[in-house]
Amino acid sequence: MAEVQDVSHDLGHLEWETPLFNQAITQFEQALPHAAVGDAVAERLRFPERSLVVSVPVRLDDGRWRVFPGYRVQHSSVLGPTKGGVRYDPEVDLGECAALAMWMTWKCALLRLPYGGAKGGIRCNPRALSLNELQALTRRFTSELLPVLGPQQDIPAPDMATNEQTMAWIMDTYSMQVGYAVPEIVTGKPISLGGSLFRHEATGAGVVMVIERCFQKLGTPLAGQRCVVQGFGNVGGIAAGELHDRGALVVAVSDLSGGVHHEGGLDISALRSYAEANGSLAGYDSGERVSNEELLELPCDILVLAAREDQVTGENAGRIQARVVAEGANGPTSVEADAILGERGILVLPDVLTNAGGVTVSYFEWVQDIGRLFWDRNEIRAKLADKLADAFDRVWRLAEEQGLSLRSAALVAGIREVGAALTSRGIYP
Repeated sequence: MAEVQDVSHDLGHLEWETPLFNQAITQFEQALPHAAVGDAVAERLRFPERSLVVSVPVRLDDGRWRVFPGYRVQHSSVLGPTKGGVRYDPEVDLGECAALAMWMTWKCALLRLPYGGAKGGIRCNPRALSLNELQALTRRFTSELLPVLGPQQDIPAPDMATNEQTMAWIMDTYSMQVGYAVPEIVTGKPISLGGSLFRHEATGAGVVMVIERCFQKLGTPLAGQRCVVQGFGNVGGIAAGELHDRGALVVAVSDLSGGVHHEGGLDISALRSYAEANGSLAGYDSGERVSNEELLELPCDILVLAAREDQVTGENAGRIQARVVAEGANGPTSVEADAILGERGILVLPDVLTNAGGVTVSYFEWVQDIGRLFWDRNEIRAKLADKLADAFDRVWRLAEEQGLSLRSAALVAGIREVGAALTSRGIYP
């Protein structure tokens, strides 16, 4: 009889083979030697539990039909239902969703939330679709995902180009199928449907909470630090405002239209008002216009990456002039860039810790919906600060004890939490 060859890794990579998934796997492999989990557990956690690819037919406003590809990846349900955003973007693919789902697993475990990681999305250009078309797209996508969605199975949230309205459509579509209102099926929805106070601000505010905790450990006040923020949407815009409120000097910000730089500090309130009124920072002339690429290389104390993945790479990492890089986006720093920044002594606050404010307050929203008992803004903010401080302190301590980068320490902490649970439960059957 011919020898049966073990091709499990090859088969796995065929489905999810993308640069972003390879980045997530590389980070996982680098953390594994320090995580002390068994070989069977490590092998199981390399790959998502479930990956669903669907086609989403939509009748456009002009009467034509178009079919969009949609995805939902659930990486791990060991600790509880899976949790993760839904994004609408021309570059969404299975590998991207798999990578983001894996990072979400480590993030939830690190924050000790009873969730596993998921991510999904539709490959489309949302800016080319009308509101009616987006609604039809969302409702049909939700219908296609009904077998794998549920408040104890998989709970979506907003992500790139999706928002409270998107979540309201998902919640309504699911509720119509089961016959009663189920607010806990999604998070990040409108307050009127059971959304949580402070959810909109949570990711950006959480980024700054982590930065502030870091500077406390460094023995340096955050006030007076010069900050550059790439991305001026829900995460970057909120983070810029929070930094400004704490006395930091925000000298540059950017969005898809490019960046604005002013050495004396920008008027964040005016910038946000302009962006809300005009849809972007295009045309804003109170400062020097710079490209997104130039913005990343400006001299500063804190560089906040709040745009999208793969922004700091092996090509430009040697030109970064920040003391601290804070990852508000998922996967904005490549593996090669991570090594270069580490060699140069630039501290990187990793995404799985730094942008965890969003999923943490999503958890608070889910808990409030299940209990039908809601908290006020100050209580939620205080609970978030406590959660992030606890996670940061554990990561900082582990990094010091084992001589790891903060990213490796965060991943090790998350992998250990999931690994311990999987070891106790065992791998069925």
